[in-house]
Amino acid sequence: SGKSDRAIKVEVWYPAVATARDGASSSTLGQSASTIARAQYGAALPRAKQTGDKAEFFHTGIAIRDALPVATQRFPLVLVSHGFGGWGTFMTYLTENLASKGYMVIAIDHQDAAFTDGASFALSFGSTIVHRARDQQFVLDIFANLGKNKDTAFADLAAAIDVNSIAVIGYSMGGFGALATAGAGYDAKSPTFKDIPAAIMAPQMAGNRLYDEAFAARRANIKALVLMAPWGAQLPNRAWTSSALQNIKAPTLIISGDEDDIVNYKGGIQHLFQAMTSSARHLLVFQQARHNVGGNPAPVEALADFSTREYFDEPVWRKDRLNAINQHFVTAFLDLHLKGMVTRAAYLDTPTVKASEAKWPVAFGQNTSSATATAEGESAQYWQGFHRRWALGLEMHRLRAGDVSK
Repeated sequence: SGKSDRAIKVEVWYPAVATARDGASSSTLGQSASTIARAQYGAALPRAKQTGDKAEFFHTGIAIRDALPVATQRFPLVLVSHGFGGWGTFMTYLTENLASKGYMVIAIDHQDAAFTDGASFALSFGSTIVHRARDQQFVLDIFANLGKNKDTAFADLAAAIDVNSIAVIGYSMGGFGALATAGAGYDAKSPTFKDIPAAIMAPQMAGNRLYDEAFAARRANIKALVLMAPWGAQLPNRAWTSSALQNIKAPTLIISGDEDDIVNYKGGIQHLFQAMTSSARHLLVFQQARHNVGGNPAPVEALADFSTREYFDEPVWRKDRLNAINQHFVTAFLDLHLKGMVTRAAYLDTPTVKASEAKWPVAFGQNTSSATATAEGESAQYWQGFHRRWALGLEMHRLRAGDVSK
């Protein structure tokens, strides 16, 4: 109804001080890897939302819980928002990785309602439509004002956040919310909202004074937007007008499979890429990939049940490979736009649209070694950071702000 309070859980990863208490640096402290208390992440398997069997899984991360934040500098803030039915640690391959590279990473656990049939699914999905962008905006405001709070419990954390340099990463329905958070108010005429009372959605609608003013100051600090298989641009559910999408000024990286049958690559993803004309944007395409381009690999507990495994894995792509490529490009993108590391642009502005057409000759019988491509020498026409012969199955499209198509 929008009238009751909601408690939102978040997971926070950040650059930390290595101490004997947390064992963050085994090399300097003389600890073996087995003695380091790494974070344990657990969640209910997706099928538990339908069956109620409470099946859970756990995996060990690389982070140390409750470690002391580095307080000698401020780090850009990265907000991560999962897809429908996901959870706050659904993308730890990326959240931990970014924190290790100097980012303050906050992942929301949206706690989408469980469903067991068509009616409860509709209610759960409708609730997700209502709350995704609101959750993101609320959490961003909380952390932006953390240092102003008289409660000193989070003083160390607040001191390490650069609230003027923000990125939002949204996967699937997280991307649906991220677009509204970044400046594209929803279209009140879209069929997506036909069963939701207008008064509830009004604060997120394009042209509504509440939407235009309420989050405007924070929106100006969003310097980068990453959309992984974002939902909502496909027909008949297209949730934005082209003019609303033009309100987004932040540079944008869109990541998608060209066989995504959930958000419709041709009718949804490509439309977004072409319509966001006020944004400098890149579109990374995994050829032959469907919708599961954003999350962690399938846990061991999911492998025996295909319907559960299908929630995580891809038909063609190895998930560890896909995850590593995401880490590579998202890092380059955020480094460029949040830290001003201009050399990272060469990783994004690839020499060819299709990776398979990049050139790095190898002679018959030549040992390719473990070297990766750089901007100079014989690998200059290859995708930077990739091993020779391994840049395959990918496309990188680029449009500058003001460009319509290319």
